[in-house]
Amino acid sequence: MGPPEEVRAQLARAGQGHLLRFWAQLGPAQRGALLAALPPGLGEHCRLAAASARQPGPLEVLDGRMEPLPAELLGGARRSGPAALERWEAEGLHQISQNKVAVLLLAGGQGTRLGVSYPKGMYNVGLPSGKTLYQIQAERIRKVEQLAGQRYHCKCAIPWYIMTSEFTLGPTEEFFVDHGFFNLDKSNVIMFEQRMLPAVTFDGKAILEEKGKIAMAPDGNGGLYRALVDNKILDDMKQRGIQYVHVYCVDNILVKMADPVFIGFCVTKGADCGAKSSVLCLQVVEKAYPTEPVGVVCRVDGVYQVVEYSEISPETAQLQSPNGGLVYSTGNICNHFFTVEFLQMVAQNFVAFEVLREEEFSPLKNADTADKDTPTTARQSLLAQHYRWALKAGARFLDENGCRIPEKLSLSGTEDPPAVCEISPLVSYFGEGLEACMKNKDFCSPFILDENKAEMLGNS
Repeated sequence: MGPPEEVRAQLARAGQGHLLRFWAQLGPAQRGALLAALPPGLGEHCRLAAASARQPGPLEVLDGRMEPLPAELLGGARRSGPAALERWEAEGLHQISQNKVAVLLLAGGQGTRLGVSYPKGMYNVGLPSGKTLYQIQAERIRKVEQLAGQRYHCKCAIPWYIMTSEFTLGPTEEFFVDHGFFNLDKSNVIMFEQRMLPAVTFDGKAILEEKGKIAMAPDGNGGLYRALVDNKILDDMKQRGIQYVHVYCVDNILVKMADPVFIGFCVTKGADCGAKSSVLCLQVVEKAYPTEPVGVVCRVDGVYQVVEYSEISPETAQLQSPNGGLVYSTGNICNHFFTVEFLQMVAQNFVAFEVLREEEFSPLKNADTADKDTPTTARQSLLAQHYRWALKAGARFLDENGCRIPEKLSLSGTEDPPAVCEISPLVSYFGEGLEACMKNKDFCSPFILDENKAEMLGNS
């Protein structure tokens, strides 16, 4: 028995007739599953996917339409004084204390480039504590909840929405259950799936994974809005009274969960432009070098957007401003702030917040056989950050023989610090409050500062 003639004709018109070439070898259940997996608009999806994968047109056309971000839309640690940073932090902590802030994790990808078959968030980069990315992030959420609660004398919570895929939902749920949700209230950890779409070849053909099964893949970060609607996540946010959402990718080991400074900056900027309820803010870092393969936040034809590095000519990428810096220096790190109203209305108010790469951006993408964005570079970034925090707090480090280890304040992004000191996120969110337990004290490297040790040292 052949497939319904109407289905065969539709697939043929869409250029996808090859999906039925093994029909005669399939059993009834396999045939039914194959037909059920055919999404509406398959031909258009394949056409668009193939078009987006092709080399873009003349780069000069896009180059000529680009403008750098105006200075008034760009804030950040280096561009603002201590008073502004403290004001933004207070505003962010206030919003958190009012239960108006949530974090949304994009965690649909598997760790294939890392050489593992499980979700990236379950990866252990080799820290002395053995903590995974998920545990580090969960503990940062707990800590910033504590900081907001202490500042404003209340109990508060930051819901953690985790967008998985068909491949990562099951393992992620099991991992969190096995680890007791890392002591978070499980009702505040909400997992949901992003939509899956047929995988497509460069010439626009849907791929058969098996004779009766179409290969499916997550529809990318661009599918976030559809997933929020399809899974009623926006409804859940509104029921909880959430107004602000920090969106980030799982692989940045330095990400500051619900960063109060970033949130306070965005909320303040939204109020300044008279559209607090519908603002979008992106975090950016200064590009390490002109052709670094990160998207650039800029304005194209008057619209603010991220232009991928492949869409910019080398000449434009290397343009310098009068002060010697890059004209297009604002690299996108997939760390975003949305208001819930923005997600519903898709408004146009936009600001950007620049952060220091060494403090807030070190992605984990490749196995250690690569030359960057590896478990080793992620581990080095985190330990270098903690070493800087410890020195600033007045700590001294000793080697195995009890000899003082010379301090080194300037560290590159690809070297181990002179001393190994890992500081639990439950002790310090971003280097604050360490003097009480570290000032003028000697520590033998390697050293892990967890809550128990911090309390003991603080009382000594």
